[in-house]
Amino acid sequence: MARYLLRRLLGAIPTLLVIATIAFLLLHAAPGGPFDSEKRMLPEIQRAIEARYHLNEPLWRQYVRYLSDLAHGDLGPSFQYRGVSVNQIIAQGLPVDATVGLSALALALLAGGAIGVNAALHRGTRLDYVPMAAAVLGISLPVFVIAPLLILIFAVDLHWLPAGDWVAGSPRHLLLPAVALALPYTAYVARMMRASTLEVLHSPFMRTAHAKGLPPRLILWRHALRPTLTPLISFLGPAIVGLVTGSIVVETVFGLPGIGRYFVTAALNRDYTLVMGITVLYGMLIILFNLLADLCYAWVDPRVRLH
Repeated sequence: MARYLLRRLLGAIPTLLVIATIAFLLLHAAPGGPFDSEKRMLPEIQRAIEARYHLNEPLWRQYVRYLSDLAHGDLGPSFQYRGVSVNQIIAQGLPVDATVGLSALALALLAGGAIGVNAALHRGTRLDYVPMAAAVLGISLPVFVIAPLLILIFAVDLHWLPAGDWVAGSPRHLLLPAVALALPYTAYVARMMRASTLEVLHSPFMRTAHAKGLPPRLILWRHALRPTLTPLISFLGPAIVGLVTGSIVVETVFGLPGIGRYFVTAALNRDYTLVMGITVLYGMLIILFNLLADLCYAWVDPRVRLH
């Protein structure tokens, strides 16, 4: 196990290097710069600003400098938000995205898993057709439609929940963004769990368990549940990253101070360091959660050997 983890972690270094290199080259190849504006600066002022942020250096030297800072965990200063580092912006926005994303993930797994397994156990009945039709609708509806509808119903009409803003530790401010973000994933999980459960229920070892006279509930929980999780684990790797890093639509509609809004604003304003920092963070999270997914495979299916 230790050798496997070490090999995977060492293999992540060149992957992150490729991600950082491609992002760096693409950002600097785009027209415009971080300090270009409609109102031109005096040449002396612009040269002083570029010298302060080392933008007057050759591109290869900027690249080497960035990699050196990145190796020390320094993502650099933000060009748009003066006096604030990229580390500070991510430290401020990531906890908000993590809270909303992990809450949405918990809702999606609990609701989608229960719906999918129940539909598989009642295949060909209303308990199967109705939830799966609702799941198709949930997949088809985009978040920018779901989020305003939730606000219109629960905030404007019923006055049960706030329409937006963010208060740390407040379940009332967390519920609507988490539900809006969770609904499409709930539909994916429900359909995936239904298909996986049907496949497992018709497996030879399940017929053997039934032939031994074991109770259906015991067969489901002890023998069928773990094998049904295998397709879900492969889906959850990138899904968790998408949920944790947040959705720009959800952040915009509900006014959340997450890193998604910073990322879009930084890309539009050529804030190189902020875009690079969030891109590298996204790559690190994908590598981490894919590694955790591989470890979960070994727990779910003993036939998988990490060596």
